Amino acid sequence: MPFGLKNAGATYQRLGNKVFTHMIGRNMEVYIDNMLVKSHSRDNHIKDLLECFDMIRRLGMKLNPSKCTFGVHGGKFLGYLISCRGIEANSEKIKAIHDMSSSTKKKEVQKLTGRMAALSKFLRGAKRGLPFFKTLRKVEGFSWNEECQETLDSLKEYLSKPPMLMKPRTGEKLYIYL
Repeated sequence: MPFGLKNAGATYQRLGNKVFTHMIGRNMEVYIDNMLVKSHSRDNHIKDLLECFDMIRRLGMKLNPSKCTFGVHGGKFLGYLISCRGIEANSEKIKAIHDMSSSTKKKEVQKLTGRMAALSKFLRGAKRGLPFFKTLRKVEGFSWNEECQETLDSLKEYLSKPPMLMKPRTGEKLYIYL
């Protein structure tokens, strides 16, 4: 099925889920036409790649060599930086927020909230952007206030040490907020 058709993405995802069902979660992740083979050791990685290639070969699927990277310890996948340590926020998205200054324009604050949404997995607490949303919601007009400035400064400070998502460590307390 060629890309560009209305249901192409969903069709590719169903195909990937069906074909690689025994590998997904264990040593592989599939998102539409993007595949990531993950392993704990070099020897396992070769075995996992062979298992993946065998399935691709049996189904007559093809890979684009210019889009493939093998045997790396980390890299960019779906806009995130993936490594053995965990998932890091994309530094380009963080830089876009760091480069923003106090704004007098509603459009700039809308851009800021959009950039925050792109990093939402890495921003603890939904209240972090509340002053921006309050400012945008005002009926009488937009105004950048001291609370917005403090929140922006706090956000930049938080993002200066890029957050990382990782699996819980065995033996450590795990706090779940609902």
